[in-house]
Amino acid sequence: MAGPAVSVIIAAYNAMPYLTRCITSVAEQSIGRDAVEVIAVDDGSTDGTGEELDRLAEEYPTLLRVLHQQNSGGPSAPRNKALDHARGEFVFFLDADDYLGPEALERMVAMAEENRTDIVLGKMVGVGGRGAPTSMFRRNQPRTDVFSSRVYWTLNPMKLFRRDLLERLELRFPTDLKIGEDQLFVGPAYLHADGISVLADYDCLFWVEREDSGNITLRTGGSEPRLRFLPRMVDMLLEQVPPGPGRDHLAHRHLTVEVRQLLDHLVHEPRPEQEKALARLAEVIAPLWHEGLNDRLSAMARLRLHLVRHTMLDELLELVRFERELARSGVATPVLADGGRAYARYPYFRDPSRSIPDACYDVTRQLGVRHHVTRAALRGTVLHLAGHGYLHRVATEDVSTGLVLRERGSGTEYRLPVTHTAPPGLGKEEDKGRYLYEQAGFEATVDITTAGDGDPLPDGLWDLFLVIGAQGISREVRIGSKRDGGVSGAPVTHIVDSGDEARAVTLYATTPHGNFTLDIGERKHGVLPQLSLRGARWAPGAPTELEFAGRCTLAAFPDGALAVHLKDGRGGTAVFPARAVSPSGGDFVVRVPVTELPSGLWTGQLRLRTWSLDLPRIPGNLAPAKWRRRGLPWFAKPAPGRGQGFALQVARTDLVRAVTRRLKP
Repeated sequence: MAGPAVSVIIAAYNAMPYLTRCITSVAEQSIGRDAVEVIAVDDGSTDGTGEELDRLAEEYPTLLRVLHQQNSGGPSAPRNKALDHARGEFVFFLDADDYLGPEALERMVAMAEENRTDIVLGKMVGVGGRGAPTSMFRRNQPRTDVFSSRVYWTLNPMKLFRRDLLERLELRFPTDLKIGEDQLFVGPAYLHADGISVLADYDCLFWVEREDSGNITLRTGGSEPRLRFLPRMVDMLLEQVPPGPGRDHLAHRHLTVEVRQLLDHLVHEPRPEQEKALARLAEVIAPLWHEGLNDRLSAMARLRLHLVRHTMLDELLELVRFERELARSGVATPVLADGGRAYARYPYFRDPSRSIPDACYDVTRQLGVRHHVTRAALRGTVLHLAGHGYLHRVATEDVSTGLVLRERGSGTEYRLPVTHTAPPGLGKEEDKGRYLYEQAGFEATVDITTAGDGDPLPDGLWDLFLVIGAQGISREVRIGSKRDGGVSGAPVTHIVDSGDEARAVTLYATTPHGNFTLDIGERKHGVLPQLSLRGARWAPGAPTELEFAGRCTLAAFPDGALAVHLKDGRGGTAVFPARAVSPSGGDFVVRVPVTELPSGLWTGQLRLRTWSLDLPRIPGNLAPAKWRRRGLPWFAKPAPGRGQGFALQVARTDLVRAVTRRLKP
């Protein structure tokens, strides 16, 4: 008999009252109870958890199996015991405090099967103030690995694993660790998995912070437990991942997350234990750290690691205090601009008695770039832009901000100057007003007839960038994603006369990021799809005027450029301009007074400079128009036998033929 699709493993210790919701969330999964088994291990609970599990087993006899054991002191032993009994194709570890979204298992299993992956990370959501990892859940990733994603930044076991992977690797949780046991289980699984999926568009797991803060990972303190598992993780990386960018990517996580967490606990310990723990930490991280890692690390992480590697305990304790105060204050650290670089004024910056390298304080690449567009409008051949841009914490002195147009396909770029302006009060809403940016505003005009170093911009997709510069420091950023509510990102196409030719120019905001791009030459926004005609009829109240109704969604075009052009096949032509139905709408009409047309068979098009649209066929049942010219009768009617195209016959009535037809019996 085939086993279930998923074995949900729950290690439970004193988990009341959260346990009931946890089990219920599995029982109500959309995948169906036939596809799930729950194996819950009561790890010697004393609060009624065991009794509640037995009650739930009676309520869900085909779903829930309960195992009881003496307290083991951690989640490893009960998880291992449950894993030994699991029969599912997949295994999902669920903490007894947490619960699942209704479709979590169905969606995760489907993703694993569709992409043939061994592990699926379902989006986690913090509940009750508990922080959940986010960096790996910004988008769905059908198939990835630890080296080309951020999945390694979550090493908890609350994931879907293909059980065959775990058995093939003989993976079990180490039972000699109070914390970090999950890292030594998940880390090797990641490294040996045949593909990892990330399900980011559905809330799969609700990660609960208990009111008594009793979650095992939240209540286990001190540096000693961390110094027991961290060396084993380092050894795993050294043994299983060769030196290079891949190992550096994984080392980054341990050199930042684990080191900082350990130091947060270190500050509460007696001095002798602090010195001993710091010396051990420096020894543990030494094989992972090298100079080439610095570009991956924030300035604070570089400074922290420098102090650890040099066992500068007093300075580390001060840095921890400084970081905590920084987090409480909500005000970013001031920076010094020097030689085209920006340095954060963290503790001991350029202190001659410590001789800490400036590189530990360099935040040039980390500077926040603030930008906002308040105006973006095409008028004729000119794009008008306005807004502001500045580097966070860098005063707007010696401003060198400019505009860059870069063609997406070729990389060709043109740099254009801007006028610097003074937005009043810019910066008051950030950092409690400590930093002001008095010359951060800009205004710019881009004339497409001259923006190419004096020549017209070539056809292409021209992305708009702002190179924000002050005090010798500059950063480039695309603009448009942050703009006033009244600045639309909807495509607006203008037909402009550029030299001897008419060109289509469209300003639009890209999807999904919303940055501005100029489309010149209909790369993405065609002209003809924005023109339409709805038919032909005799105009109401004017039986000798043929009326065409249409719609034009172009934002602008030269006066008189939109018109019906007729020709009679013998060199005769006639032009009739469109007239807007209302000033605000795109509807238009074109009226053709047929009394002005010479005799002939007239065909035609709706034209807008070089663009043309065939006129619609005149309905065959349209009555002829009749009038007199110089006393003689004339008519205009649909020409028969001309297919589906527009054809109008204009002629003088043959009186003899007309009388003959009338006299026939």
